[in-house]
Amino acid sequence: MQLTAKIYVIAALAWCFQGMPTQAQQRIQPVRFSEVTITDHFWKPKQEKVATATLNACIIQTEEKSGRIRNFEKVARKQGEKHEGIYYDDSDVYKAIEAMAYSLKNRPDAALEKKADEWIDKIAAAQLPDGYLNTYYTLTDLNQRWTDMERHEDYCAGHLIEAAVAYYNTTGKRKFLDVAIRLADHIDSTFRVANRPWVSGHQEIELALMKLYHQTKEDRYLKLADWFLEQRGHGYGKGKIWDEWKDPKYCQDDVPVKQQKEITGHAVRAMYQYTGAADVASVTQDPGYLNAMTAVWEDVVYRNMYLTGGIGSSGHNEGFTDDYDLPNGNAYSETCASVGMVFWNQRMNALTGDAKYIDVLERSLYNGALDGLSLSGDRFFYGNPLSSTGNNARSAWFGTACCPSNIARLVASVGDYIYGKSENKVWVNLFVSSNTRFQMGKTAVPLKMETNYPWDGNVKIKVTPAQKVKYALNVRIPGWVTDTPVPGGLYNFAANASAKIEILLNGKPVTYQTDKGYAVIDRTWQNGDEIEVKLPMEIRQIKARKQVKADEDRIALQRGPIVYCVEGTDNAGEVWNLLVPANASFTTKTSQVLSEQVVAIQANLQVVKAAPDGLNVRTEPQTVTAIPYYTWANRERSPMQVWLPMKIKNVKLAE
Repeated sequence: MQLTAKIYVIAALAWCFQGMPTQAQQRIQPVRFSEVTITDHFWKPKQEKVATATLNACIIQTEEKSGRIRNFEKVARKQGEKHEGIYYDDSDVYKAIEAMAYSLKNRPDAALEKKADEWIDKIAAAQLPDGYLNTYYTLTDLNQRWTDMERHEDYCAGHLIEAAVAYYNTTGKRKFLDVAIRLADHIDSTFRVANRPWVSGHQEIELALMKLYHQTKEDRYLKLADWFLEQRGHGYGKGKIWDEWKDPKYCQDDVPVKQQKEITGHAVRAMYQYTGAADVASVTQDPGYLNAMTAVWEDVVYRNMYLTGGIGSSGHNEGFTDDYDLPNGNAYSETCASVGMVFWNQRMNALTGDAKYIDVLERSLYNGALDGLSLSGDRFFYGNPLSSTGNNARSAWFGTACCPSNIARLVASVGDYIYGKSENKVWVNLFVSSNTRFQMGKTAVPLKMETNYPWDGNVKIKVTPAQKVKYALNVRIPGWVTDTPVPGGLYNFAANASAKIEILLNGKPVTYQTDKGYAVIDRTWQNGDEIEVKLPMEIRQIKARKQVKADEDRIALQRGPIVYCVEGTDNAGEVWNLLVPANASFTTKTSQVLSEQVVAIQANLQVVKAAPDGLNVRTEPQTVTAIPYYTWANRERSPMQVWLPMKIKNVKLAE
């Protein structure tokens, strides 16, 4: 009888704990930037630029040319001074500190750390006794706090939390993390515990709370992130989006998250929301989130994504319109939205173990997002068009300055996206020269990756465990190697590749299994074992689906993960009179754009010119140079095109 009772108790406990989340349930845990040292020829110089030029620009704009830091000082002084700037400006301070945190790991700098500590002291001094922290409402009317869901209070709080977690991981200093914990606890007790409806007008808090949950292992932050997601789609919204614009779709609040099937509204808001939802699902294993994320992701990637991995075609709503509406010249494709694509696709990969999400992440990272940062590191694109008549130029700053600090924190944190780990498995997602260390049971496994990617396809991965240890090494096979530039067929190669991937172990071909886009090498590893991956770096022509009218009868060029464009600077000032013949040939050459060493493409195309009599047009051959898309608009104003025509459809007579 006692044994039976024990069985009932055990069964009851098992039922109770069945739905309780644990971090161990996450399929792939990304290896944190703080555990990765980047030595890469491509990314390390960019991180150096961010650590110096970009962050210097952020500091000057934040401290001297705007009131962002002054607002925190005013709150601390309690003298009734006026708020300066826009109500969401606090968030730019936090993103800059987050970028500083990543940069301090990549490039220790006592002066930069001192600056971050100064800012953190001022932020901490502005926090109210109940944990609330927002300079706009504290300086304007504290009685109005938490009344307008569009006013970015939780958005700013989310960026504070992200920055605090990053700074703690780099420095081990708790002051900022404790500020974040007090703020998160204030939000939790104000809303979830009190059962008070609240819809975030600009999502961000959800993914930030998940970072805090992973850092602290405190269950209330997971519950709060889930609670924020569950608030959507029930008519709770109050504020400009709902009361004036009558447009809950703008912030993805028209239906509950678990019922969402298509992408709508503001692109950055959507990316942050779905990043948070995928992160929650990776812990809770909630099938409702997984099903919704899968459907929405397919809607984005299959029908609403640019070849560069950029999203959000319209400047009107900074987001999405109709399926396949992907204009080139007036493409909005906000830098922050591409950054969000990196975030979301990382979480989807962690949730599912499918490499297709890293394929999209890589496309957005190397093209749509990286284009937002100048080669000098101190000028920026807000939107990233795929063609230009020569009227586009990078800016030193913006009134709404989300993009500079956002691209800064992404480039500085590339270490977050290279590796993953799960039980008895190591995952290599991106090909970036770097060092890290995995723990397999009681055995430490140092891993070193060397490559000149994305210009060269050879990748060497060397492990040096102190003793033999068994685990499965999962190396991503990029979709572009297997003739799938993007999942879903929105873009396709014009012809199949002529070369295949090679994978060697200690110089000899190795047998491997393939699983969800990974080459899986499951064996007992020993000190000095080296995997060599040889990725064919062919020049590929890409065509869009016929539904994408903007790209009809046009081709684009890609080599490895890099999308190319033609810019007037390299082609006698003109790119709008080019024609790609059926027999066009393409070769590569080592080149540079300013100081950036690149692999350029030379193409034998046709150029359309006026006949000598001025009454006709004719075509003649011309060698055209194409450069990586992310490098355009770094020299002078110049016309540019990504998609090149194969047919003459109309002729415009110039003045």
